[in-house]
Amino acid sequence: MKISTSILSANDRIQAIKKLNNTNTDYIHFDVMDNKFVPNQSLSIKEIIEYANVCNKKIDIHFMVEEPLNYLKEIKYINFHNITVHLEIDNLENVIKELKKINTKIGLAIKPNTDINLLDKYLNDIDIILIMSVEPGFGGQKFIENTPERIKIIKEKIKNKNIILEVDGGINNETIKLVDVDIAVAGSYIINADNYQHQIDLLKGE
Repeated sequence: MKISTSILSANDRIQAIKKLNNTNTDYIHFDVMDNKFVPNQSLSIKEIIEYANVCNKKIDIHFMVEEPLNYLKEIKYINFHNITVHLEIDNLENVIKELKKINTKIGLAIKPNTDINLLDKYLNDIDIILIMSVEPGFGGQKFIENTPERIKIIKEKIKNKNIILEVDGGINNETIKLVDVDIAVAGSYIINADNYQHQIDLLKGE
C-alpha cells in the first residue's frame, strides 16, 4: 500500500514538505477547502503554487470546494499526479470534462454518507476513487467504522476497471490494517510526530 501524507495539520507547511521530501512517502497530499463545501478553509491558489514548487514528491491534490474550476484555471500547468474533486458537487460532468484536458489522473472523492451507487455513471471517466473515512474538512478525526464495508462494495463495482482506490481520514498504524486499498492518506499521524519516516515505516509495515 502506498502512503500519501497530508500537510493539512502542519503548523509550517513548507518545512513539513521539505521534511517529507526526505522520506519515502509516495505522495504529498494537498487539501484545498473553500469554507463552503466544507466548514473550513485551506490553501489559496498562491499557496498551492508555492508548495508545489517546494515539493519533489508526486502531488495528490484533493479539492473539497464547490467550484474547482476556479482553481484549475490558475494551476493547470502544475504537474499534479492526480486532481480529485467531490462526487457531491454541482456541475461535476463539466469539471470532469475540463480535467480530461489536463495531463493528470482524475480522482473522485465520496463522503462517508453518500450513496455509493452514485459513483456508477462516472466509472468510465475516472482513474481514482477517494473514499472518505471521516467527514471532510478537518484533520485528526476518528476513523468511521463502516469504511471497510464501503471499500468492499466499491471494490466489487470496479473489479473489471483499472481504477485506483484511496482512503482518507483517521489513518494510523491500527486503522490502516482495516482498509484494503491502493493508497492511504495519513496526516496528523505523521505530521504531529518528530520522526516522519518512523511513522511512515509503521504504516507501511516496515
